[in-house]
Formats: sequence, C-alpha cells, structure tokens
Amino acid sequence: MDGRTLSFLRAFGKISVICSPILIAAFVSYLFMKDLVLSPADPESTTTELFEVAPGLSFRQAAKLLQERGFVKRWWSLDVISRIKGNNVIGAGEYELAKSMTPAEILNIMLEGRVFYRKFTFKEGETIFSLGKLVEEAGLLTEQQFNLTLFDPKFITGAGLGGKGFDGYLFPDTYQFSKPVNADDIIFAMLKNGEKKWKVEYDERAANMGWDRHQVLTMASIIEKESGNSEEQPMIASVFHNRLAAGWPLQSDPTSVYGIANFEGPILRKHLEQEHPYNTYKIKGLPPGPICNPGESAIKAVMYPASSGYMYFVSDGKGGHVFSATMKEHERAVEFYRMSQRRAEEARKLEKLNQVGTQLSVIGPPSPAAQ
Repeated sequence: MDGRTLSFLRAFGKISVICSPILIAAFVSYLFMKDLVLSPADPESTTTELFEVAPGLSFRQAAKLLQERGFVKRWWSLDVISRIKGNNVIGAGEYELAKSMTPAEILNIMLEGRVFYRKFTFKEGETIFSLGKLVEEAGLLTEQQFNLTLFDPKFITGAGLGGKGFDGYLFPDTYQFSKPVNADDIIFAMLKNGEKKWKVEYDERAANMGWDRHQVLTMASIIEKESGNSEEQPMIASVFHNRLAAGWPLQSDPTSVYGIANFEGPILRKHLEQEHPYNTYKIKGLPPGPICNPGESAIKAVMYPASSGYMYFVSDGKGGHVFSATMKEHERAVEFYRMSQRRAEEARKLEKLNQVGTQLSVIGPPSPAAQ
C-alpha cells in the first residue's frame, strides 16, 4: 500500500469518528420530530369526532384547542406545517376529524374548508310549526332559538312577506348547513330555494289567471294537504277552481286546523265549526295565506289544473280519491268510503282475534301436573 492511500484511510477514519455522533444525533432528532410533527395522536383510534372552529378564532387558538382535544400531540406541529405550506387561514365551521389522522391530514381538511354538514329534510305539506324541531334534531340550533326568528314580525316584514308569515315560501327539500349557523341563514336559504323553483312562466301563467304568487301558493298548499299522491293534484285543483268559479266555499278540512301546532288527526266536526280566517268552511274564497309549504307539483297543479266538471271528492281509503260532479254521486261515494272503513275495522279486529288464538295454540293447554 503506497503512502498516499494510507494517508487517505487515516484521514477518513478521523472524519468517521468525528461525524458518527453527529449523524446519530441527527437521526435521533429526526425520529423525535417525526413522532411529534408527522405522527397521529392516536394511530389506533377508529372513530371520528366533530371539532368546531368558532368565528373569530385565530389559527394558533384553534391549534391549541386541537391539542387540548387530543387530535394532535403538539399544537406547534400544525404551525410548522402551515409555515411550510404558506397558508394558515382556516374558516369557521365544524370539521369531522379522527385522532388517527396525521397533523398534515388534519390541517389539509381545515385549510381546504371541508366542513361537516348537518342535514334535515323539510317535506311537502309540512308547516313552519314543525321546522324548528327539524332544525334542532339536526343539531344546528334549538327549536326555541330558531322560532324566535321564524315568528319575529320584524324579521318576517324584512324578508318581504308583508307580515304574512313564511308558510308557503320555504321550499320543501333536503337542506345542509355547517355550524355555526344563524336562524336567518337557514330561513333565507330556504326562501332562495323557493325563488329558484318559481319559474318565469309561473308569473306569466298566474297573471293570465288574474292571480299573484301568494294566491297560487295558498291554493297549492291546500292541494298539497288534500292530495294523497301528486298524480291526483291536477284533478283536485280542478275541483277547487270549479268551486271558486261557482262562488262556493272551498270547504277544505285541513284549513280548519291550520294554526294548531303539531296537530295530528283526525279532523273532527268541532274543528270544522271553528271561526277563524283560514277555515274555508266559514269563509268564501282563499284563506289569507298558505296553510303549509307545497311542492312543485302542487304549484303546477294550481296553474295547470285538469279539465273537469267535478265539484266534490272523498277519500277512497286507498290513498286516492273518488271525484263526483253532483251531490248525489258524492253522497254515494261517501257512503262507500264509510262502508269500506267499517269493513277494514272489522277485518283488523278479526285479525287481532286470530293472532290471539294463534298465540294460545302455541302456548297450549296447561300440563296435568299444573292442573
């Protein structure tokens, strides 16, 4: 081995001895930082939790709160990653997070604004009296909080409804919102949805009828309440149009119970006798406003009713109706309906007796020892 090679090996040996501790320390530091900055707080976790960022909460405050809730080991790990990304702007809202996520995954969800949405479905025919409960069940606001705005006369007037209330204008649909949210945010979103569904042609059609939107929605709400299925709505609309043309009262049962919160049938004679502006047994023409929130098919039925000479209809007991042109035909249909109801009740009683008999036969007579 020549002298030059020997000198190199000696120099390399000295460098290795000096650098080894540095390399080891660097490697240990990397593992330590990886555990703090890159590793999940709980890799074994299999559940997700909701984390809410309140309006006005700073990035550092949110990061510290994430540490307190156990989503990250060190709050500053999020600060380090955000500086590398050059973005630390997170919006208010709820985020669905898991403790098995890495700090980088958690931060990406929040920086991208992937908020958690709470849903509720407002069905055709429902009234504003049931809406607060739906909002509360979705976990958005309490029913009381929501109703304070929904029934506030100043808010109603400010929404451009002239103090008539929101029934008829909050379009039935499935809605989703992320907390935090205000009652007016929810209400205006539902109003805006109704505006989108109200087509330009509806204005033209209503004007040709000599009606306005409020009158159309009022009639549509009655049709929605009366109809068992959307296919019958144009025919039901024809009956009500025929009654109005003849100067008859509409005599719609659901109008007699409007205003009774959380009302559940049956509608009784005493309800039909109540004196109030919405009871179409006591008034002629349309009531002051809608009695529920109708869907699009009921709205279209008002403006495009079937052509018929029918003046009456009654339930057929199967989800539909029997339509009649004369009182005599109607009375026969009513009697048939009552008879079918009696037969159905008798069948239910017989079925119950048969079920009891079956249970007794399964149990069997008492054993001799028991007698």
